[in-house]
Amino acid sequence: MRETQTLAGKWALVTGSSRGIGKRIALGLAQHHCNVIVHGRKLENTEATRALLGPTGVATLAVAGDLATEAGVAAVVAGIANGPGAVDILYNNAAIQNPWKEIWDISMQEWLMTFQINLFAMIQLCNAFAPQMKARGYGRIINLTSGIRDTPQLAPYSVSKAAVDKYTQDLAAELRGTNVLVNTLDPGWLKTDMGGENAPGTVESVLPGALAPALLPDHGPSGRFYAAQDFVAARE
Repeated sequence: MRETQTLAGKWALVTGSSRGIGKRIALGLAQHHCNVIVHGRKLENTEATRALLGPTGVATLAVAGDLATEAGVAAVVAGIANGPGAVDILYNNAAIQNPWKEIWDISMQEWLMTFQINLFAMIQLCNAFAPQMKARGYGRIINLTSGIRDTPQLAPYSVSKAAVDKYTQDLAAELRGTNVLVNTLDPGWLKTDMGGENAPGTVESVLPGALAPALLPDHGPSGRFYAAQDFVAARE
């Protein structure tokens, strides 16, 4: 994949980057000389990712906050305010999947929790950082989505991701012409704690495709869908 935008010196927040897909995205950004804000529910959860980033030479910051609560999201925003102050690239990666159940047995609590982490926390973070990006005339927001379909037992997860898709389109429309580009990214079904061992892809295969929407040129595509697995051949 040809790099079209330099990320040197920019700051990226990757939610849920203490493990899995988020950790790989953080490493990929660092390999493009981007400074990285590592997020986990607890600060100690971020240590392994920060150690992985150390040899790249980029600056890192750890922030903690449970995205299941508005207070946890606010703690993430406050941690960044006390660090670099703003972000240039926002990867809304963190998400949960509800336990496998028949669709009519899924409780309202499970629906609400899934939507809080997968959608509402993402909206809070966009509200916190998108206006700053607009004022500076630069920003890249990447909201992770999913290709899941025809799986009613995981309806809260799939419906929340459909909502992510629609919100992303609306936010892209709001920010049209500002050079704040807002796109969705499907990492693919990967062998992670969420994806499970039956997934066809390795977590490493999320790169380089996951970086495509971060490397877009100024005033490039917005409101688009990117599939990380479409770029796997570029890795080989």
